Amino acid sequence: MATTLVTGASLAGSFPMRTALVLIVAGVALGSALVAALAPLGPRLGVPSIVAARAALGFRGGALLAVFLYLSNFAWIALNNVIAASACARIAGGPASERAWALALGVLATAVVVLGPRAVAIANRVAVPLMAAVGVLMVVRVLQLPSASAPAAGAGALTLAAGFDVVVGYQVSWILMFADYSRYTASARASGWAVFLALALSSLWLMPVGLAAARAAGSSDPGAMVFGLGLSASGALLITLATVTTNFVNIYLSALAWKSLLPRASEHASVWAIGLIGAALSLFSRAWLDRYADFMLLIGGALVPVGGILLVRFFLVDRPVDVEALYARGGAHDGWRAAAPGVIAWAIGAAVYFGAQRWGGTLPALVAAALAYAALARRS
Repeated sequence: MATTLVTGASLAGSFPMRTALVLIVAGVALGSALVAALAPLGPRLGVPSIVAARAALGFRGGALLAVFLYLSNFAWIALNNVIAASACARIAGGPASERAWALALGVLATAVVVLGPRAVAIANRVAVPLMAAVGVLMVVRVLQLPSASAPAAGAGALTLAAGFDVVVGYQVSWILMFADYSRYTASARASGWAVFLALALSSLWLMPVGLAAARAAGSSDPGAMVFGLGLSASGALLITLATVTTNFVNIYLSALAWKSLLPRASEHASVWAIGLIGAALSLFSRAWLDRYADFMLLIGGALVPVGGILLVRFFLVDRPVDVEALYARGGAHDGWRAAAPGVIAWAIGAAVYFGAQRWGGTLPALVAAALAYAALARRS
């Protein structure tokens, strides 16, 4: 994913190379473990993540989570379009063409998703081997860089705690998909390891590449980064394929979230609306890219507490999950009383995250949300 490169690049202006690498390793390990710990719930429950979350958040809290997923994915879609446009404009059209590239790539990704899972699978079969090959080439170019590469612009923008939170926030951005793929696997144990290794190894591969590329280019702009490594067409190809295929997932997730809110909504209309709104948002500003670290902190503040709540509900609360009740309106998970423990704990965790940012919000928020939910769930 191009955003994995950009996450590494977002640290380049604030830390020496060695410090940034330590933050990447620590943040990737914690964030990946949090998502992977929930992955076994997929084969165990056999339901989408948004539905599974109702066991802790109720229908009302699950709806709030679906709304957050729906709205935040517009930002992800726009961000990916801007990243791809930055690289493509360096190949053809120059800076003035960035908006046209962003719109065209946004429409392309949406059209593929509308065509259905088979079209997405074919596109991925072409894209993934090409991305892997270019990713290896980027590693080779990084290893050839002089050791004294200058830091990217914006030195000192992040504290150590914030840098750690940015990396964790990026990994935890996947937490709302904890069951969406693993529910099709047979082994709960294997699904947990698969998720952990996929998230951790890809990030430990590409975040350092983004970090080194940003230092080489003196900029965290994706187009400047690939050209700083001496890659032009091949680098732009990687960035473009990575963003388009990632938007397949973003559009799907938004459509799934919308479907959980309005089950009778037209799938094709939902997909087109989501993709085109995301493409339109990418036209307004490059702030999606310029404020990337702030966006990761927002994601972390919203989703780290959810991770703590779900861990407590599914692994510590001694109460079985009735899958049929997760779909039953008027049942045990309906109403604000069912949602209150999870929603209140979520709010407490988010408040702690943003209140403790000076010292690092991830661990305090995770613990605060978990403890609050454990106490409130016991009393409900």
